Parts: sequence; structure tokens; C-alpha cells
Amino acid sequence: FVPSALGTREHWDAAYERELQTFQDIGDAGEIWFGEESMMRIIRWLEKHQVPLDSSVLDIGTGNGVLLVELAKSGYVNLTGIDYSPSAIQLSEKVREKEGMSDIKFKVEDFLAPSAELSGFDVCIDKGTFDAVSLSPDDAAGKRQQYVRSLGRVLKPEGFFLITSCNWTKEELLNEFREGFEILEELPTPKFCFGGRIGNSVTALVFQRK
Repeated sequence: FVPSALGTREHWDAAYERELQTFQDIGDAGEIWFGEESMMRIIRWLEKHQVPLDSSVLDIGTGNGVLLVELAKSGYVNLTGIDYSPSAIQLSEKVREKEGMSDIKFKVEDFLAPSAELSGFDVCIDKGTFDAVSLSPDDAAGKRQQYVRSLGRVLKPEGFFLITSCNWTKEELLNEFREGFEILEELPTPKFCFGGRIGNSVTALVFQRK
């Protein structure tokens, strides 16, 4: 990948400072990464596989926290969102308050250097955070490897990892997460047709930690 501002903390701090101001001005929580369908796809999978409502769920790079709000509305009660941008966490806390979902926990955490208390999760979810890590102008390959190590630390053995990506194909993600994880399922995502070839603009996979 070509390094991008999307891979820098400065970019996300500035973006979420703008979204925080917008929320305070007009109550708009901002962009939902990959759209609402991506959230419903995750919730449907959890419900289909009867993942217990008290399972501990970690949203990696929670942004505005809207995914966790939707999970709470679906009955999930043990929800944590982390983001390395303090402005994102401020925004997610305000969205949580507006929605009346006081039980959702939000923390400023860098997933590449997680605190010791960030461990033992049954489910980890990533919508675009691994993509952003992959665009870092500073040792993106090393950061991807650190991401996989961090995931192995915070997710319980046999825990589920649901990742949604617009930068990586299924085969590439299988390679990235080959150490310590196995593929369970590829989730259906919208398809597009270009030049007579059909492909997916988004990849959504479910892994299980070995």
C-alpha cells in the first residue's frame, strides 16, 4: 500500500475533533464506516451463531461508537470500545449518552500497545482499523505484525474476530492472520462488476483464535 495520512494518528485526531464539534452543534454522530449494512451483517452473524448476550465484546478503533450502540440495542451487555484518538472517545461517550446506553465502556487505548487490563475478550470486531494501520507511513508491515500479536493477547482462545476491510482480499487477510487464527466464515458483502469481472469492494471475514 502507498502510505497515507489515513494511517496517522494526527489525521484521526483532526477528523474526530471535527466530528465532535459537529455532534455538539447539530447532534450528528458522523460517518458509519462501510455503512449501516456492515453493522447489521455483524449483528446477524452473532445472533445466528447464538453468541451469548453477556459475551465480552471489544470494538477495535471504535470511532463514534455507533456499532456498540447498535449491539447494545440488540441486547449485548458487555461492550467495550477503544480508540487511540481521545476525540473519538469523547465523541463516542456523547453518542452513548444521547442514546441512553450508559453501560458501554469506552477507553483511550492504542491497540498496538494495549494495556494489561485489555484481555480476555470473547469477541473482537474491526471495521477499517486494520486498513488504517496498513496505510501507516511509518513501518506499516511491522505495525500489521504487532496488530496480530495484540489480537492474540486480547482475544480468548476460541474467541471470534470479525474483520471488515476495503483494502484487503480474503486471501490476503488469511495470510496476514495465519499465525494463531483460523478462518470460520466469509460473510456476504455487496458485489460490483467492472470490465466483465465480478468482485467485492469490501471483504468481511470471521476468524477464530486457535
